[in-house]
Amino acid sequence: MLTISIEIHQQTKSLKSLDVDIKELTYPDLAFVDIETTGSHFDRDRITEIGIKTLSNNQIQAWERLINPQAFIPQNIQRLTGISPQMVENQPSFDELARELKQELEGKIFVAHNARFDYGFIKASFKRIGIDFKPKVLCTVKLSRMLFPEQSRHNLDTIISAHDLQVSARHRALGDADLLLQFWSVCESKIGKEKLNEVIHQLIGNPSLPPNIDKELIDSIPDRPGCYIFYGDNKTPLYIGKSISLRSRVMGHFQGALTQRKEMKLSLQIRDIDWIETSGELGALILESRLIKERMPSMNIKLRRSKDLCGWSLVENESGVLIPTLVTHKQLAPGLQDNLYGLFYSKRDAHSYLRAIAKKHHLCEVLLGLEKKVEGKSCFGYQVKQCGGACLNLTPMTLHNLQLKTALELFKIEIWPYAGPIAIKEGGEMIVIDKWCYLGTAINEDELYELAEYGEPEFDLDIYKMLKKALSGPYKKQVIGLSAYSS
Repeated sequence: MLTISIEIHQQTKSLKSLDVDIKELTYPDLAFVDIETTGSHFDRDRITEIGIKTLSNNQIQAWERLINPQAFIPQNIQRLTGISPQMVENQPSFDELARELKQELEGKIFVAHNARFDYGFIKASFKRIGIDFKPKVLCTVKLSRMLFPEQSRHNLDTIISAHDLQVSARHRALGDADLLLQFWSVCESKIGKEKLNEVIHQLIGNPSLPPNIDKELIDSIPDRPGCYIFYGDNKTPLYIGKSISLRSRVMGHFQGALTQRKEMKLSLQIRDIDWIETSGELGALILESRLIKERMPSMNIKLRRSKDLCGWSLVENESGVLIPTLVTHKQLAPGLQDNLYGLFYSKRDAHSYLRAIAKKHHLCEVLLGLEKKVEGKSCFGYQVKQCGGACLNLTPMTLHNLQLKTALELFKIEIWPYAGPIAIKEGGEMIVIDKWCYLGTAINEDELYELAEYGEPEFDLDIYKMLKKALSGPYKKQVIGLSAYSS
C-alpha cells in the first residue's frame, strides 16, 4: 500500500513538472527593442541604430546594427547617443537591413519603453519600402504602471533607479534594450512567470471589435492626424474625437471597452466609423471643436456651442470706481476690444467667477455690482471679514481698483496681434485665422487668399484658447501674414 502511494505521489509530481514545462513552452517569444534616431518625428527623422535582445525558451540572443540614416544627425543627438555621422556613413541603410530585421522580429512580441516611439519609427521605415509590419506590441511604461503603481514616474531612468538595474551603455540601442530585459527579470521575480504571462495577454490582448464593425474598416483607418466619428443607428453621431494617430486611438476605445463601462456602452452602439485626416495636431484640434458643435454627438460633453458667450469690461464711474460691466454675445468683438475679460459660456458663469475673485481678493461685492448698496452700510462681505472695507472708505479706491484689475488680468482677452489675417502652415495645409477666428483651411494659394478676403469670422472660445496656445509656442514660426489680401 505504501509503495502504491509513493508511485502515485511520484506520478503526480511528474505531471506537475510536465505542466510547468508546457507553460514555459507556451510563454511567448519576446523581442526587447530600442532604437536611436535623428529626431522624434516618424516622417521627417530616421533611425541610426537598432538593438534587440530576444528572449525565447529561456535563451537570450542579441542583434545590433548601426544604420546609415541618409540624413543629418543634429549635434544634441550626437552628444546624447554618441553616434556621429562618421560612425554611420559606411553602414547599411534601413532598406538594406529591412529583410534581416523583419526576420529577427517575426513572430515575437515587440517590447519597448514608450513603445509607440520605437514601434512607430520601425513601422514607418518598413512602410516606406512597402513592407507591412504589425506585430503585437507591449509597452514597458504600461507594464511598470500596472505592476508598480506606487512609483510617481515610469520613465527609463526612474526604473533604473527604482530597481537597481545595471547600466552598460545608456542611450545606445542594445544597452537600453538590455535594461528592458533586466526590468523584465525584476517583474518575473516580483510576481512570477505565470502571473506575468497573464499581464502580457492583458496588455496586448486584441481589442474586441464592436459587433457591427468589420476588421477591414479598422485596417483602412490611417495612423495619421485627424478626427474620427462614431455613428449609431440611422447615422446618428455618437462620439467625435481627435488624434495624431487615428487608427491607434480608435483601437484604444475598443481595448478600453473590455474594462471601462463608458467605452463598453459606446462600443455596443457603434454602427459605422468615419474619419477626416488633417496635416497635424492643430488642424485636428480645430476640426474636432467645429465638428462637435455642428453635429452635437450624444456622448461628447465638452466643446459644445454656446449662444450666450459673454465677458466683463471695466467701466469707471463718476466716483472713480471701476465697475465690471457685462458684455453680452451681441456686443462681443474679441480680438478688437482691449478692455475685455473672460470669456464665459453664460451670465451665470460670469457672475460666479466675479464672486469667486471677490472672496479670494477681499473685494467689495457692492462696488462690483453683485450686491445692492444700502446707504451708510457696509456690504455683507465686510461683516464676515471677506471685504477689505472699500465700501466704507477703509480701503483706498485706487487700491481696490488695482486689486480688481490684477485679479482679472490673467483672463484678459488678447488683442489680435497681427495687422490682418494670417495663415499657420502645418504640413501641406494652411490654417487661415483672423482676429482669433478660424476662417478655413487652404491647400493652395488661390484658396488661401480667397479665405483671407472673403472668409466669415465667427468667434469660438475653444478655438481661441487653442490658437493662443499654439501661437505662443510651437506654431509661432509657422505664421504667414496675409494682411494685404483682407477686405
